[in-house]
Formats: sequence, structure tokens, C-alpha cells
Amino acid sequence: MEAEHSYAGPVRRIQRLTLLFGLGGTIAGFGLGGWPGGFGFLTGALISYLNFFWLKRLVETLGAPARRGPRATVMAVLLGLRYGLLGAGGYVMLRVFGVSLLAVLAGLLTVVAAVILEALYQLFTYART
Repeated sequence: MEAEHSYAGPVRRIQRLTLLFGLGGTIAGFGLGGWPGGFGFLTGALISYLNFFWLKRLVETLGAPARRGPRATVMAVLLGLRYGLLGAGGYVMLRVFGVSLLAVLAGLLTVVAAVILEALYQLFTYART
């Protein structure tokens, strides 16, 4: 039970920071790059957030007692196909809607930025103790 509490705070902060970076980057993308830049950053940020969410669910599933049934099977298939689903969504946004590739790539880095900030927060928080 203690392990759940030890990572719940950092995961929550990473999710919030990712959403904050996604919102800020999308606004900046619309301001700097117009529709292709803003929508491109939003696409990348959403893909990044979904990937983090699915990875979190995978870790929770691996740590939980084994579940049987159709829900567990669907979850396993979706987790296995997540990169294909995210890649297909990104491809459609790039080819069909003409969003900026650089903006999508920048949006994909929102979770990375959030994890770096969380690592710095943890470093400075625990360095004082």
C-alpha cells in the first residue's frame, strides 16, 4: 500500500505539468505558427499525454492481481497496439490536416519536460532532508 502512495504524488504532478505545458505550448503554437503550429503542438501533446496515461495503466495492471475476462483482454490488446494507434493518429494529422511536423514533435516532448521538472522537484525536495 505504501508503494502506491509513494508514486501517486509524482504521477499526479507529471500529469498536471503535461497538461499545463500542452495548453501553454498550444497557445504559443497558435500565436507563432498559426493553425498548423497550434493544432500540431496540441496533437503532439495529446499523443504524449495518452502514451503516459497508457504506460501508467500498464504499470498498474502489472502490479495488480491477475484479472480475467473480456475487459482485461481488451486492455491488453490496446496497450499492445498503443504505438500503432498513436502513430496512425499522428500520420492522419500530418497528412490529412497539414499540421506542422516540428510542432507535433515539440508537443511530444511535453511529458519529457514534465518528468524533468518532477525530477528536479524531487532532487531539491529530498536534498533538504
